[in-house]
Amino acid sequence: MSVAKTPGIAADRLCGIGDEAAPDLAGQLAIHHELGMEAVELRTVDGLGLHELPTGDAADLARRTIVAGLRVPVVDTPVGSWSTTVATPMDDELAALERSAKVAALLGCDRLRVMSYPNDGRPEREWRSEALRRMKRLAREAERLGVTLLHENCQGWAGRSAAHTVRMLEEVASPRLRLLFDTGNGLAYGYDSLDFLRGVLPWVEHVHIKDGVGSGGAAEFTMPGEGTAHVVDCVNLLEQHGYRGYYSLEPHLARIPHLGLAGDPAALADGYREYARRCAALLGTAQSRAFIDSTDSPMYWEGSHHG
Repeated sequence: MSVAKTPGIAADRLCGIGDEAAPDLAGQLAIHHELGMEAVELRTVDGLGLHELPTGDAADLARRTIVAGLRVPVVDTPVGSWSTTVATPMDDELAALERSAKVAALLGCDRLRVMSYPNDGRPEREWRSEALRRMKRLAREAERLGVTLLHENCQGWAGRSAAHTVRMLEEVASPRLRLLFDTGNGLAYGYDSLDFLRGVLPWVEHVHIKDGVGSGGAAEFTMPGEGTAHVVDCVNLLEQHGYRGYYSLEPHLARIPHLGLAGDPAALADGYREYARRCAALLGTAQSRAFIDSTDSPMYWEGSHHG
């Protein structure tokens, strides 16, 4: 468990993944507004990825998010994720990327989370070759669409280690491919988060906060600061090297998409609020007392009444 203290993270640099707080858009916006956050990272709404929303629904989502006063720094796509393999038709992946980019544009966002394709059983060399071919193709498409891909250290070939990630970056060699670093993903994939971060620091543009303990290729997630993911040490290292982006909460306590766990909505919301309190305290968030006080009793917010 990390015991170091951070120098203090400004409250406006904390955000979170919406569907970790509530399944529906109204709930996601209301809880982040209640917590005093200025941004929300969007992944799914009522179980649908943003790329799956009909055009009218996507426009409505963007309007409601903007009216709520929340910006969206990153849209999480399923491209290259646990829901795919290196055998997934590339045309489908490109279509999902383009659709995600269009929805993101409505939100004033130009950064899309991707991964680098789980294996389908082929030898490592073939997996590497196909995964890198796909990432090069995605980067070319990102250049055409005017978006930046943020590769998360999760499912896929490049998520196996910092060395794999750096090789991907060097081979793709595109300014439209950068990194999203998740503090807790190494728990399940067998690497130390702090060691991984040291190897990829120059490319990190967004951060997920997750903590837990890992054993035998599995992870049990905890409140921030209670696990072995070195959350505070990772934040300190990022800050010392000039990172000034968001720290986005991804508790994974009740909702774990790749395991099909959606979580009871009430438990999801309450757990998320507590996670936000704990994270604010752990990171020495500037004005954290006001932040924590604001979550002690839920605020009434008109936006929560929209379906």
